[in-house]
Amino acid sequence: MAPLGLTVLLLLAMAAHSSATWCICKDGVDSKTLQKTLDYACGAGADCKPTHQSEPCFSPDTVRDHCSYAVNSYFQKNRQAPTACDFSGTAAVVNSDPSRAGCVYPATASAAATPTNSSNGVLTSPTNGAFGSNNGLSPTGIPDNSHGGTRLLTSIVLFLSMILTIFAHLLL
Repeated sequence: MAPLGLTVLLLLAMAAHSSATWCICKDGVDSKTLQKTLDYACGAGADCKPTHQSEPCFSPDTVRDHCSYAVNSYFQKNRQAPTACDFSGTAAVVNSDPSRAGCVYPATASAAATPTNSSNGVLTSPTNGAFGSNNGLSPTGIPDNSHGGTRLLTSIVLFLSMILTIFAHLLL
């Protein structure tokens, strides 16, 4: 009976994880590293247009602020997957809304606009950064072999297999 209780507790904990979270660049990280993080996020699908001049999130015009907006956009587009907010330790998940007057940080994947290739906001070529798309690294610095949603689908299949195994064990 204990495995069933643990399974129910695990499912409830996962359901309770629906509160809003954002991803921001950490304090204390040097500007050069934050620029590489910004370049990667913008080159990997984040909507960075709001950080351009004359756009609502341009000011304050700092690498850290622009980086935070970019990594949050990337994080939201990846459905708040914890690994989508690591960027080799330069970013972190927060529970308080980093939005400020005139600059709203998306809190969901649907609120994060989908950029086109011609306006994805890349400030410098992502291939020049540590996270460049040509070096095959993910935001965590681990080789990116996920090919879109494959990693998420694999995780879901593994989770469901685990649940079915537990229930099969209880029935035997």
